[in-house]
Amino acid sequence: MPRAQNGSVELEYETFGAETAPAVVVISGLGSQMTRWPVDFCEKLAARGYRVIRMDNRDTGLSTWFKPGETYSLSDMAADVVAVLDAAGAAKAHVAGVSMGGMIAQAVAIDHPGRVLSMTSIMSATGAPGTLDPTPEAGAVLTVAPPDPATDYEAFLANAVKNSEIIGSPSYPWPPGALRQRAVDEHARAFNPTGSVRQMGAIRGDGDRTERLGKLKVPAVVLHGADDPLVRLVGGEATAAAIPGAELRVVPGMGHDLPPALHDTFIDAILAAAARA
Repeated sequence: MPRAQNGSVELEYETFGAETAPAVVVISGLGSQMTRWPVDFCEKLAARGYRVIRMDNRDTGLSTWFKPGETYSLSDMAADVVAVLDAAGAAKAHVAGVSMGGMIAQAVAIDHPGRVLSMTSIMSATGAPGTLDPTPEAGAVLTVAPPDPATDYEAFLANAVKNSEIIGSPSYPWPPGALRQRAVDEHARAFNPTGSVRQMGAIRGDGDRTERLGKLKVPAVVLHGADDPLVRLVGGEATAAAIPGAELRVVPGMGHDLPPALHDTFIDAILAAAARA
């Protein structure tokens, strides 16, 4: 699989669709590998006439991992996206991201406006006070350490499923066994439990992007679940209010995940932003 380089950071990425088609780069959330954008999702989006690029963020998956005590910024992670576009030969792209990935997408549009055709910010926020306050139960998903898979693999998997269900979409449940299989596959591909801490540091360090978002001139769609307990709806509402001309789409029954039943909803939002470019 190809890799991009941003200084000393190597970035794993994968493309779908014709090389000559307009590029869409999809960015994953906190601690999430690029496989959170499943192959069937990427292929379905590519079938609509786009070249889809998915990538492992730094400190995740098969991209470069950092050591305890090392830090980086959201702008560094945005520069990683640009490095992937360079490696893929995409001068410009439609940029879409979920959760932290939405924040990275915002940072790409802020820092590298000439590279962005449109932006879709999904289940994300501006970083303004009050926009990143989860419910207590959802907040525990991020703060309580999981069981060690080396000593109790089954407990590790059960915890992953439970956490996914806590933050997931109440009206769009996953097929039976799918969340467990996802946890198995992700652990087998790469397991870097300390990466999320450093990524959270990048999120917190970036602060409130409201003023910076207000200067954007990019077509934008903001998609958010009405029932998101991790990044609550106020985060999406604040993002749409901050970006001039942004369209806010609120999905009843959607939480903080990408279940198969919502693939078309996500694709429609990305295509709506792209159509305005």
